Amino acid sequence: MIQTYKIEVDCANCAAKMEQAAAKIAGIRSASISFMTLKMTVEFEDGADTGKVMKDVLKACRKIERDCEIYF
Repeated sequence: MIQTYKIEVDCANCAAKMEQAAAKIAGIRSASISFMTLKMTVEFEDGADTGKVMKDVLKACRKIERDCEIYF
């Protein structure tokens, strides 16, 4: 399943680091962030609990940029 989420991030470098961090989370097959459109596209593994996975993604991203937000 592929989902797109609106995000808030302040710089392109942070967005790239967040993309790498998100891709490492269990339950995610791939993740990409467009800094220009402020959107994150996530492909989940089959059977993944998307709510729990996205909470883990947000936690990992906030280690990179404390005030980032992902709307899910």
